[in-house]
Amino acid sequence: MTPVRHANTCSYSTILAVGDRSRASGAGREGIVADAAQDARGGEFVQSLDRGLAVIRSFDADRPSLTLSDVSRATGLSRASARRFLHTLVELGYVGTDGREFHLRPRLLELGYAYLSGLGLPAVAQPHLQRLSDETGESSSVAILDGGEIVYVARVAVRRIMSAAIGVGTRLPAFATSMGRAMLACGPDARRDEFLRTASLSPLTPYTITDRAALRAEFERIGAQGWSLVDQELEEGLRSVAAPVHDSTGAVVAAVNVAAPARRDRVGEEGSDFVAPLLLAVEGIERDLRHTRIRVG
Repeated sequence: MTPVRHANTCSYSTILAVGDRSRASGAGREGIVADAAQDARGGEFVQSLDRGLAVIRSFDADRPSLTLSDVSRATGLSRASARRFLHTLVELGYVGTDGREFHLRPRLLELGYAYLSGLGLPAVAQPHLQRLSDETGESSSVAILDGGEIVYVARVAVRRIMSAAIGVGTRLPAFATSMGRAMLACGPDARRDEFLRTASLSPLTPYTITDRAALRAEFERIGAQGWSLVDQELEEGLRSVAAPVHDSTGAVVAAVNVAAPARRDRVGEEGSDFVAPLLLAVEGIERDLRHTRIRVG
């Protein structure tokens, strides 16, 4: 980025109106594709909602403002469809526009907050992250696993350590992150095996593990020791160490990490300087989770 607690360390949107007959032929093809996709997903799948969300997801930190053509290209929608979705989102207050370019508006945060406020885990973890960052002098985070990616749900940032800004809601590829590896290595075997069969392992730096057999071996090593170290595999110059968080049943529900510039983290036979304080923070979070009735994931 980037003493064991358990006896067994890793025991864890049919577009509703396919269009006027005067619509361009490209839009007609789009409608055919939409119908086929809906047939494949079942009659309960709402294609228009899926496409509206795709419009929202086309914006990101690297593309905060997009033209109509940009959104059309990013989503695969015709310009006519993209225009309708964008103007609907503008009317609802989720998207703003200067007449040419479109951008997301703060109201979108309401959607994410509804999830986070029901999650509970960020509130439980935050004081432990703060103590961990105070002790190490480095940034710390909590993330959950969502398919092949991790999603940050809590964070204490001491300083910016990556070229891209990291915050709550940021998604990163699980295979190249310490938190993703910790959750996969210490989670259910079936989930790990499925991930190794299907995940795209594209190199992010010259150091990224992309060989499936090597990654499986790394998962086994992490599972045996209970924590994960990723050294410059996500971004050059960044080292991160992470450990899984278990709920009261022993299931892996999240992971905690400490990330720092590689030059400030000494790594020896016993691992990173940050392993001991990291494991103490995870113990504290797990202890608090056992004494609260909250939904973790």
